[in-house]
Amino acid sequence: MFLSHLSLTQYRSYHQADVSLVPGPNVLVGSNGVGKTNIVEAVGYLATQVSHRVSTDSPLVHFGASQAIIRGRIHRGDRAISLELEINPGKSNRAAVNRGAPQRAREGLGLLRSVLFAPEDLALINGDPSVRRRFLDDLVVQLRPALGDARSDYDRVLKQRNALLKNAKHSGRWTEEHTHTLGVWDEHLARAGARVLNGRLHVLQMLAHPLTESYTALAASVKTAGFSYESTVPLAGGQHQKIPDEQELHEALLAELESRHRQERDRGVTLAGPHRDDLALTLGPAPVKGFASHGETWSMALSLKLASYRILVADDPDPHARPVLILDDVFAELDAARRSRLAELASDAEQLLVTAAVAADIPDELSGPRINVTLGDDGSVVHQAESSGSAAAPEPEDAP
Repeated sequence: MFLSHLSLTQYRSYHQADVSLVPGPNVLVGSNGVGKTNIVEAVGYLATQVSHRVSTDSPLVHFGASQAIIRGRIHRGDRAISLELEINPGKSNRAAVNRGAPQRAREGLGLLRSVLFAPEDLALINGDPSVRRRFLDDLVVQLRPALGDARSDYDRVLKQRNALLKNAKHSGRWTEEHTHTLGVWDEHLARAGARVLNGRLHVLQMLAHPLTESYTALAASVKTAGFSYESTVPLAGGQHQKIPDEQELHEALLAELESRHRQERDRGVTLAGPHRDDLALTLGPAPVKGFASHGETWSMALSLKLASYRILVADDPDPHARPVLILDDVFAELDAARRSRLAELASDAEQLLVTAAVAADIPDELSGPRINVTLGDDGSVVHQAESSGSAAAPEPEDAP
């Protein structure tokens, strides 16, 4: 799977940007602040409909504009698909496939798969539990796009349930109507939460071995990378050989919610559910957070993303279905040995996008077009592909 053409309209720093890409490595080189990361962020957004840098869509739209558009030409074997995403802050985003009528944005999920690593991903190690939860949920949605609705349903019900608890606490009164309504939200939350948990547990089962392998290969370390899932739902927190089904998780979450009603009424917030869970990462017997060195932290964060890539490859063994792999501003932070090992681990991607401020930071193993990125006065991207062992990027006949 690869992109041959990317077009950005009113996206971030760009009024308009058009970039041609080829299979294999593509290296975007330019000074800090010219917009290299904006380009690869847009590729990631085209695949996942979330940004790795911000949690809302508003910053993605060029200042003063009301809408941003990302267009991509996606190739999978002999097939080619045009995908266009409209980003409409405050409104519903929309997707159009092969120049068709705009529809729900979620209809565009699954057409492009990508795995992106950026310095922000160090928060997977040192950040709040919400970062690790989002990592798991985003991977679940890439594997099974329909489960994106489960996450949206859960967030919506959680907001309503929390509003009920908060309002009742502030009023100083708890009535029979509150009790009845809380029971209704319990059922809805447990049903959606069971789907979210089931997806996470399946992903974690798939993640364990690739994570260990990726860390060992990247860091050349005797320490074993691992994790445990820390859940507020007892059934979901243990190390089970058999993953509980959705009904089992629904019953366990419902029982946990009901057991905490008194505490929740006192505190005005929902205390159980997948929104309170965490992924505890380990190197050997020790937690990574607070104990790992700088190099180990980078290696663990990278290994999580490389393991994600391996999971997506295994999910669809067609060599033309391999996700686009994106490494944003990574090599400058690695020593020579880790650079070389990372280049080797990334070499089987059908398309690899790499950004760097200095071309010398890129290992020699990653030979391919060098795209020099600058920002023109009109906000357009100016680039020049330099031959470095690969053919020039193809111009699609009906480039979006």
